Amino acid sequence: MSEFRPTLRPALATKQAVASAALKLSPLPEGTIVHVLARPGEQDVVSFLGSLAKPAAHAVRPVSPGQWFIVHEEPMPHKEMKSLFAALEPRATGVDQSHGRVRIRIEGKMASRALSKGTAVDLDPSAFPVGQSAVTLIGHIAAHVTRVGPEAFEIIVLRGFAESLWDDLARMSLEFT
Repeated sequence: MSEFRPTLRPALATKQAVASAALKLSPLPEGTIVHVLARPGEQDVVSFLGSLAKPAAHAVRPVSPGQWFIVHEEPMPHKEMKSLFAALEPRATGVDQSHGRVRIRIEGKMASRALSKGTAVDLDPSAFPVGQSAVTLIGHIAAHVTRVGPEAFEIIVLRGFAESLWDDLARMSLEFT
């Protein structure tokens, strides 16, 4: 058995929040992200997921037809994760993405203006209301964007791209900080 032990650290551990009166960019805790894939032909999976996700603790984010993310601020214990996966069957399958994806929050009255510098998604509240999600490119990086409040967005990105996306978002925010 090897004596090598990897050092685990949050992907954005060295990044400081960018903040002003108009905008705040902050890394979110690396808690839990479960990718849920519905079985073909399953109906009414959204309400089923809502009942499993315990709305006070977890949130459900649409990804694409038949796919969602369940997100939570805290890491989910192994036993709870197993229970969630068992509850999903046979209607859906869950895949733990907690170590492979990172969440970033951008909020404030200029958040949508800063974010719109890097994506083609129409972020106007009439076209992209609270709860709406989109998988898009921000610059050259694939990301999942959800409006989580009137002036707040959550961005989920693959871990390997998190620092690069953070740096891009910080540059897009410069005129507002």
